[in-house]
Amino acid sequence: MVSTDNKIKDLSDLARNLESVRADGKKVIHCHGVFDLLHIGHIRHFQQAKAMGDILVVTLTPDDYVNKGPSRPVFGQALRAEAIAAMDCVDYVAVNHWPLAEDTIRLLRPDCYVKGSDYQNPDDDRTGGIAKEEEAIKSVGGELVFTDDITFSSSNLINRDIPVFAPEVSDFLTRFASNHSSDETVGYLNRASNLKVLVIGETIIDEYVYCEPLGKAGKEPVLVSRYLNQDKFAGGTVAVANHVADFSEQVTMLTFLGGADSQEEFVREKLNDAINGVYVYMEGDSPTIVKRRFISNYPFQTLFELYVMDDDGFVQSNSDSLCSKLTEMVPNYDLVIVTDYGHGMLGPEAIEVVCDQARFLAVNTQVNAGNRGFNTVSKYRRVDFICVSESEIRLEARSRNRDLREIMSEVAARLGCERMIITQGEQGCLCYSKEEGFFRVPALATRVVDRIGAGDAVFSVAALCAVQGAPMQVVGLIGNAAGAEAVATVGHQSSIQRLGLIRHIETLLK
Repeated sequence: MVSTDNKIKDLSDLARNLESVRADGKKVIHCHGVFDLLHIGHIRHFQQAKAMGDILVVTLTPDDYVNKGPSRPVFGQALRAEAIAAMDCVDYVAVNHWPLAEDTIRLLRPDCYVKGSDYQNPDDDRTGGIAKEEEAIKSVGGELVFTDDITFSSSNLINRDIPVFAPEVSDFLTRFASNHSSDETVGYLNRASNLKVLVIGETIIDEYVYCEPLGKAGKEPVLVSRYLNQDKFAGGTVAVANHVADFSEQVTMLTFLGGADSQEEFVREKLNDAINGVYVYMEGDSPTIVKRRFISNYPFQTLFELYVMDDDGFVQSNSDSLCSKLTEMVPNYDLVIVTDYGHGMLGPEAIEVVCDQARFLAVNTQVNAGNRGFNTVSKYRRVDFICVSESEIRLEARSRNRDLREIMSEVAARLGCERMIITQGEQGCLCYSKEEGFFRVPALATRVVDRIGAGDAVFSVAALCAVQGAPMQVVGLIGNAAGAEAVATVGHQSSIQRLGLIRHIETLLK
């Protein structure tokens, strides 16, 4: 077998090699892409590109920047580079350092930058990358050229012939695509930019303390662990607002911060700059809520949790301040998203203002150890869209075994709620619409790193679609795609990005 090692170069080394190539008067041609599944369309593209000059260089999008969903790329960057280097027409291969090729073009200074015919219309390029890459190639004295031959979609071939999902999920996606086009589906995400959104709820600081379990203490029944390191994330309502902010251009967050140990500087630092943060400060010594998790580094598993908070007593002045803000703000928004973690911020008076004045009210009430099961959605007398887990809706109904659809119909009727998503973990979600009935949408996650915050991601993005009247099957698919992206990262390390989610959904439906 012929070795490809001499063709695969570090990007900096390749730039130096090309200097001598140009000094010899040779013409350098540059192609760039993901090339996840090498097919005849790619082969002809490379062959046509090589015919335009003397040296053909191919650079690859690195794994970390392939935004086609958590299951992609199917083939890692080393394998993709090896496959392309095996082609006779390719002289050099390198893995890029950046998500787009513009900086690479300026580094390599090719004579021609070559893309396929499917990139010829810049209006079809959601990333805006082609325009930036054209500017880059012109800045180094080169030109942008398009090949014209047979094209295929790697995503379509992978979905069809190398499925990453179970057969029932692939079947669902095929049926979904026959009823709802990719353009229709992502259109709801694009139109969310026009929505004016208010996000209300508690700020929660999530701290992850990573440990190495050592075993039982010598003389006591105590698990001993060795400290390794720790992370700190802005969770709760801050995380929800950050998810929403990449979709809507007008987002306001209204939240409680502690009168003591407010951590305001950290919260402001982590809040998306486009969000208008409005803060109500709790009276007395109540801190901003911190949930500290002690986690076994390998396997990634929570050993113990510690809540730092004070939610035992009702403080009228806190409620008065919040209600004053709500009365002033709520009527001005198209969508009000309430993330109610049940730690005391949203009392009966505040809830009544929200129920009375919100144009479209989306509610998520979470059950956790801190609220001991008292935090159910029936606190709200009226809701337009509910998104909770199966265990949370069953607690609302006080039933472990009743038919879930029966429970959903009953809760919907009681609260006047016409749209609902019940998340069910690895089973996906069950969606309800008063007009459309029930739809099951399977889970779309192929890699689960951390489930913390997944429900927030589903709720955040689904609410943006529900308020627009999107079909509930579409709302469920978009929500589950957001959830799949959330569980592939640790905690609230990153928020859901519009472009990444759109590319993910487009990939699913090819």
